[in-house]
Amino acid sequence: MTRYDHPGAPARYDDGRGAGFLALTKAWAAGIVVLLFTEYVQVTLVWEQFAAEGGTESFTGRLLLIHLPNAVCVALSAWAAGRVHRPPFRYRTGPHLLAVLAVPLAAQALNLALQGGELAAEGVLMSSAVLALGCVAGWAADRLQEGD
Repeated sequence: MTRYDHPGAPARYDDGRGAGFLALTKAWAAGIVVLLFTEYVQVTLVWEQFAAEGGTESFTGRLLLIHLPNAVCVALSAWAAGRVHRPPFRYRTGPHLLAVLAVPLAAQALNLALQGGELAAEGVLMSSAVLALGCVAGWAADRLQEGD
């Protein structure tokens, strides 16, 4: 006789107590991995190629070389976390928002804490706008794929 023959036994091995937190941690891990990888690619490919040539001296240069690629990194991280967050937990809005947005928000908080005194008003405002844009794009991409 298996444990599935007992009334009230979970249908899956990870549907017991703490399964919701385990689903969150898996989503966060995916978001962290994607964010680190995409930021690494951005720094090695974009930053080293164009920033050394003085491309970040103008606002347009900073927008194209720093902020828009960061928005893509945040969006991909939020999307990956949303895709990994498994059912049935992904169908509840609160836990799913926590799964999708925790990594980008924590990364933003860490970034602001590490660069606190060195950031100008433009940097804080633009990084907050990038965070909002990336989170909304990642959430929307995840929701659009959910419809399939």
